[in-house]
Amino acid sequence: MCFVTAEKERRVKANAREYNEKFSYANNHIKTSKYNVFTFLPINLFEQFQRVANAYFVVLLILQLIPEISSLSWFTTIVPLVLVLVITAVKDATDDYFRHKSDRQVNNRQSQVLITGSLQKEKWMNVRVGDIIQLENNQFVAADILLLCSSEPYGLCYIETAELDGETNLKVRQALSVTSDLGDVSKLMDFDGEVICEPPNNKLDKFTGTLHWRDNKYSLDNEKMLLRGCVLRNTEWCFGMVIFAGLQTKLMQNCGRTKFKRTSIDKLMNTLVLWIFAFLICMGVVLAIGNTIWETCVGRKFELFLPWDEFQSSAVFSGFLTFWSYIIILNTVVPISLYVSVEVLRLSHSFFINWDQKMYHNQSDTPAEARTTTLNEELGQVEFIFSDKTGTLTQNIMAFSKCSINGQTYGDVYDEFNQKVEITEKTECVDFSFNPLCDKAFKFYDCSLVEAVKQQESAAQDFFRLLALCHTVMPEEKSEGNLVYQAQSPDEGALVTAARNFGFIFRARTPETITLCERGRAATYDLLAILDFNNVRKRMSVIVRNPQGQIKLYCKGADTIIFDRLDPSSEDLMYATSEHLSEFAGEGLRTLALAYKDLSKEYYQVWQKKLHYVSTVIENREEQLAALYEEIEQGMKLLGATAIEDKLQEGVQETIACLNLADIKIWVLTGDKLETAMSIGYSCNMLRDDMDEVFVISGLTQLEVQQQLRNAKENILGLRRLSSTADVQKGDVFAEDSVFEETIISEYALVINGHSLAHALEPQLEHTLLDLACLCKTVICCRVTPMQKAQVVELVRRHKMAVTLAVGDGANDVSMIKTAHIGVGISGQEGMQAVLASDYSFAQFRYLQRLLLVHGRWSYFRMCNFLAYFFYKNFAFTLVHFWYGFFCGFSAQTVYDQWFITLFNIVYTSLPVLAMGLFDQDVNDQNSLRYPSLYKPGQQNLLFNKRQFFLCTLQGMVTSFLLFFIPYGAFSVMLKDDGSDFSDQQAFAVTIATTLVIVVSVQIGLDTHYWTAVNHLFMWGSLIVYFAILFAMQSDGLFGIFPSNFPFIGTARNCLSEKSVWLVILLTTVVCILPGLVVSFLRIDLFPTLTDKIRHLQQSRKKQRPQEQNLRRVRRTSSRRSAYAFSHQQGYGELITSGKNMRVSTLSSSRSLERIAQSSSWIENILKRKNEVSAEPAESHKADRLK
Repeated sequence: MCFVTAEKERRVKANAREYNEKFSYANNHIKTSKYNVFTFLPINLFEQFQRVANAYFVVLLILQLIPEISSLSWFTTIVPLVLVLVITAVKDATDDYFRHKSDRQVNNRQSQVLITGSLQKEKWMNVRVGDIIQLENNQFVAADILLLCSSEPYGLCYIETAELDGETNLKVRQALSVTSDLGDVSKLMDFDGEVICEPPNNKLDKFTGTLHWRDNKYSLDNEKMLLRGCVLRNTEWCFGMVIFAGLQTKLMQNCGRTKFKRTSIDKLMNTLVLWIFAFLICMGVVLAIGNTIWETCVGRKFELFLPWDEFQSSAVFSGFLTFWSYIIILNTVVPISLYVSVEVLRLSHSFFINWDQKMYHNQSDTPAEARTTTLNEELGQVEFIFSDKTGTLTQNIMAFSKCSINGQTYGDVYDEFNQKVEITEKTECVDFSFNPLCDKAFKFYDCSLVEAVKQQESAAQDFFRLLALCHTVMPEEKSEGNLVYQAQSPDEGALVTAARNFGFIFRARTPETITLCERGRAATYDLLAILDFNNVRKRMSVIVRNPQGQIKLYCKGADTIIFDRLDPSSEDLMYATSEHLSEFAGEGLRTLALAYKDLSKEYYQVWQKKLHYVSTVIENREEQLAALYEEIEQGMKLLGATAIEDKLQEGVQETIACLNLADIKIWVLTGDKLETAMSIGYSCNMLRDDMDEVFVISGLTQLEVQQQLRNAKENILGLRRLSSTADVQKGDVFAEDSVFEETIISEYALVINGHSLAHALEPQLEHTLLDLACLCKTVICCRVTPMQKAQVVELVRRHKMAVTLAVGDGANDVSMIKTAHIGVGISGQEGMQAVLASDYSFAQFRYLQRLLLVHGRWSYFRMCNFLAYFFYKNFAFTLVHFWYGFFCGFSAQTVYDQWFITLFNIVYTSLPVLAMGLFDQDVNDQNSLRYPSLYKPGQQNLLFNKRQFFLCTLQGMVTSFLLFFIPYGAFSVMLKDDGSDFSDQQAFAVTIATTLVIVVSVQIGLDTHYWTAVNHLFMWGSLIVYFAILFAMQSDGLFGIFPSNFPFIGTARNCLSEKSVWLVILLTTVVCILPGLVVSFLRIDLFPTLTDKIRHLQQSRKKQRPQEQNLRRVRRTSSRRSAYAFSHQQGYGELITSGKNMRVSTLSSSRSLERIAQSSSWIENILKRKNEVSAEPAESHKADRLK
C-alpha cells in the first residue's frame, strides 16, 4: 500500500522524459468538468438526493409498492419522481457538456515540441514536464515554462497577461544570459540543464528556483517564467522549458474546484420538508390511534359484514397498517410536482436573463449569459459584492484628459458665453490630420492647446518634449509611419501618445539616444542617464543632451514630491498649478507634475563621476544612488501637470451608487498599489471627501495591524455614540433626489494592503477585521493575492451568513468567484478564465445593476410567491383527507376520486401557478431600478421564511377545514329538487373537489400582481379543462369501457345540475377567500410597504408614458490629489540603458523624417483647417438667419 506525499520541491531535467516521469508529474491535460460517462450517474444522483424531498419520495414509492398499505397506485409517485430527476440530470449534463467541449478545445491546441532532434507538432495535452517548446508571436503559452531564448536581443520577450490578471498592457520577460544564445535547435537538443524549484502553487507573481547547468547554479525568479494563459506579443519566437503542466500550472491552481452551489431557499426547503414530514407522521399517528380505538369499540361489531383480512390479527395491527396508508394518502402536502415546477421556473428565469436586450453589449456582440440555472433567486438576496478593479470597474484604458502648462489649464471646452460645456460623444474633437504620424484613436477637445503649440510657445513645447523623452516606452515601427508603443504601464503610453499627437513624436531609441520628430523635423537626443522610478522616489527623471549641445534634466512624478524640489523662482507657478491639480483630482483624474532643470557641462561631469563610482560599490548601493539622484533633482523649474483619466467602464458610478442604495456593500479587492486603488475609489464615488474618515491599514507586523484595526474600530464606535442623538430620518421615498445625493450620508472607509491583510486574516484578528469592515461603507483591499481574495470572501460568507457575489475578469479572480455564493465573470477583450468559472457573465459592470435589482429581485419575488401559494393549495387539498378520517372510521379511504388526486397538481392547478412564477412582477423594471430600496426585503429574507411558511400552511389548513365542513354540514340538511337526500359519498367528493379547484383559482387570481395573456389562458383554461375531464371521466362511455377504473358514473352530471350544490360551492368559496382578502386589504391600507406605495404610484401613472429617471452625475469636489501615473512596479530604466532590449538592427527612420521635413508647412495646415472649421458654423448660422 503506497501513500501519496505532498511535493516538497520539483526537479525537472530538460529533454529527459524518462527521468522526469519517475516523479509522476501531471501531464498537460486539463479538466474543468465535473463528470465523465462513468461517474455522471452516481455523482449526479448523489447531488440530487442531497435534497431531502427526493429521498422522501423514494421512501414513499417503496411504501406504495406494498399492497397491504397502499391506497394509491405506485405510478402517481414514480412518474413525477423520474421526471424531476431526469430534467435535473439533463440540465446538469448539458452544463457539463459545454465544460467538456471547452476542455477539449484547449487540450487539442497545437504546440511545437522539440523531440528527437526536430520540432514536431504536438497537442497541448501531450506536452510533458521537461519538454522544450517553441512559441510564436500571438500564441498562447501552453504551460508554465522557463524562458530560454527568444528572437529578441538578450533573450527578451513581451507577453500579455489578460487571462491571468485582466491587464492588457505588455510585460517584459528576460531569459538567463547563459541560455539566451540557445536559438538553434541543435544547441537546444544538447541543453541538459536541471531546474530545482518550488512545488506547484497558485502564486501568480512569485517563482523561486535554481538552474543547474555545466557545474554552475543560476538563480531563477518570476521574471524568467512565462505562465500558462499568457500570450506572446511582438516577439517572433521564443523557446522555453516546461516546469509545470496541466492542472499544476499556476493558472489552473487558481481555478479551484468546481463546487456544487445551492441557494438559501434550497436549504430552507430541506428544513421545511423535514418539518412537513414530522407533521405528516403526527397526523398519521393521530389517525392510526383513531383507527385502533374505532376498530376496538365499533369495528368488532361489523366483523360479519366487514371481516378482517387474514394477516390482520388485532386492532393495534390495523392501526399500524392505517398509519402507513395515511402517510401515503397525505404525502401530497409536498408533491413532487413542486420540484418539477421549481426547475422549470429556474430554467425560464435563466432564459429571461439571456434574452434581455438591455444587458446586451453591442460593441463586443456579447449578450448576458446565465451559465447556471440554480441560483437565480439568490440574485435577489445579495448583501456583499466583491469586485476586482482592473478590467471590471475600469476599462484599463488611460486617456490624456487635461493638463496645466505655465499656469494655464487646457482640456475644457467653453461656449460663446465662456461657460464650461460638458464633453459628450457629440462634442467635436481636435483635428490632428495635419500630423501624418498622429494616433487616430487619440481624442482631445480643446483647440487652444494646439494653438499654443502652433505659436511655438516655449512652455508648451518643453511640456510635450518632456513627455516624449521622459519614459521607458519601446517604439515599434514595422511599416513606414505605423508606430506602436509598447508601454510598461498604460499611463506612460497615454502620455507619450499625447506628445505624439501634439507634434513631438517619439520614433526610436537606442541605449544612448532617443530620436524624436519635432514638428516635422528629426531631433536626436543623447540619453545620458535614466533616474528610474520606484515606490519610494515616486518620480522618474532622464538626463539628455539636445541637438544644440545643452544638457537638461526632465522629471515627472507625484506633485508633492516634485514641489518639494522646485527652485524658489517657480513658487508662484507652483501655487497656480496646485489649484489646477486639486481641480483635476476632484474629477477623479490621475495627476503628474512635470519639471526640468538646465545642467552645466562641468556640473554634470562631476555628478556623472559620482554616479559611476556609486554604481560599482557593493554595500548600500541603493541608498547611495537614491542620495545621488536626490542631489541632482534639486532646484528644478516647474513646467506644469498632466491629468490622465483611468477610464471607468460606462455606468460604473451610477451602478455603485444604485447598489449602495439597495444596502449592498461593495468591497474592491485588487492587486494594484494603494494609490491607484484609492484613486479609482474616488473616481467611482466609493470614497468621498465628505466621509468622516478613511482608515488606511498598512502595518507590517501583526501587532501593528492589530493596533490599527482596534484604533479605527474605537474611533468609529466613539464617534457614533456622540452622534447617535443627531440621527436624521430619511425623507419621503418619492423625493426626486438623485442617487448621488441620497448616498452621501457621512460614512467611513477602510483601505488595507496585502501585507497587512495577511496578518488581519489570522484567526485571532479576523473577527476584528470583519467587525471594522462592516462598520465601514466602503472597503478596498489592495495588493492582494488571488488566494487572499478568496479568503476575504470566505470570511464574510462564514461569519456574516449573508449572500455574497464576486465579480471579476481575470484568472486571478477565479478563486474569489468560486468561493462566493454567486460568481460573475466580465467577458470582453480580456481573458475568459473568469467567465468559464462563473455562474453569470456579461460584458460590462453596469449590467450588474439590472441583473440584481431587476432579474434577481423578480426571480426571488416570483419564487417566494410560487412556494407560498404551492404549500397553501396543497395543504388545502391534502388535509381534507385528515378531516374525513374522523367520519369514515379512520379507514384510509380517500375523499376524492383517485383520478382527481393524480391530476390535481399535474393538470388542474399546475399551469396558473407556473404562469405566476414565470411572469409576475410587483413593479416594473424601471421602478425596480428607480427605487433600489425595493431590493431590501430579499436581503432580509422577508418574502419566504419559516414564519411565512407557517402562515401559508395555516391558511391551507383553515381552507381545508372549511372545504370539508361547510359542504358536510350543508349536505346533512340539504335536499334535491325532487325531495331526495344528498346521501352519496361520490356527490360529496365532486362538490369538495369542484369547490377546491375554484377556491385555489380565485386565490391565485388575487395573488397575481401582473396579468398577461398567458396568465388568463392558463387560469381560465385550467378551469375549463377540469370540468371537461370531470364530465368525461364520469360519463357512461368510459364506464362502459373501463368499469373498474371509472366508478363515479354520472355523479358530476347529477350533482352539478342542482342549484343547491352551486350555492354550497359559492358559500364555501366566499368564506374561504373573504378573510384573507380583508386582511390583505387592511394591511395595504393601514401598514403599506414600500412595494405597495410604488405599485400604487405605478398604477396611477399607468396611462402616462413611463419616464425613466436618469441618475444625475454629480461632480465630486475634492481636494485630494490622485495617484501619479506610473507603473505599479519598478521601472525598466536600467534595462533600457544597458541596451539589452534593443534590436540588433532597428528600422531606420531617417527617410520618413526627411519626408516629413519636406512638408514643413504643418502650421499653415493647422491654420487653414482651423479657419475652415470655424467658418462652417458661421456660414450655416448666417444661412439660418436668412431663412
